[in-house]
Amino acid sequence: MRRLEDKVALITGGAAGIGHAIAETFAREGANIVIADRNDEEGAKVAAAIVKNNGAAMSHATDVSDLEQVKGLMAVIGETYGRLDVLVNNAGIGERADFRHMDDEAWDRLWQVNVEGTVRCAREAFDLLRSSGRASVINVSSLMATKHARQMSAYSASKGAVTALTRSLAVEYAPYGIRVNSLAPGYIDTDMISRFTGNPMISKALLGQTPLRRFGTPQDVANAALFLASDESAYVTGAGLAVDGGMAVTL
Repeated sequence: MRRLEDKVALITGGAAGIGHAIAETFAREGANIVIADRNDEEGAKVAAAIVKNNGAAMSHATDVSDLEQVKGLMAVIGETYGRLDVLVNNAGIGERADFRHMDDEAWDRLWQVNVEGTVRCAREAFDLLRSSGRASVINVSSLMATKHARQMSAYSASKGAVTALTRSLAVEYAPYGIRVNSLAPGYIDTDMISRFTGNPMISKALLGQTPLRRFGTPQDVANAALFLASDESAYVTGAGLAVDGGMAVTL
């Protein structure tokens, strides 16, 4: 259907997992892809694969916790395209630790990537997004923003902040034709949660709480992101879309 024909889409954390799937899906729908990732070698491989399949893509080494690197990324996009139609704030890290014993350094590292990285990208991209006239910002939050587990306090707090920020920006950016929504993936089969999905006992317990009785795939999340990026969601802003197999609605 080429639902993103000629749109310019930036995906942070696009070198692997969910970000990789989003980049490939958007490219198949006609978007010009910009992959921003700390792992530029892997980001370049993803971009090269897209180009090999007749898509348009480039990669740019970016640590979203570094303001100057984010500014440099936006400058490159401005020079290359002059606008940004879709921003997917996907870059994120996890931290599993007992709250009582978690030091400031670990907390700050997670917060700088998951929250401040989203803030920096959404803020520094504003002029490019406004130039689009009908841009879409998609912040990747998490099921853990509302459903909590032991030793996940920092991660849950960071994703809760991303969800709240999404709603605020939806109001603030609306006059400029910029929609802002969030995705809340559940247990998606990626390297980040392999220690859960790869453990038979934990896996069985998690699936028992998931009405659809399976773990999600990166493509499941990419499909939801495609809806929010496309004009099919033109009247949707400030929303949070759960991609969790129904886990959030269980007790």
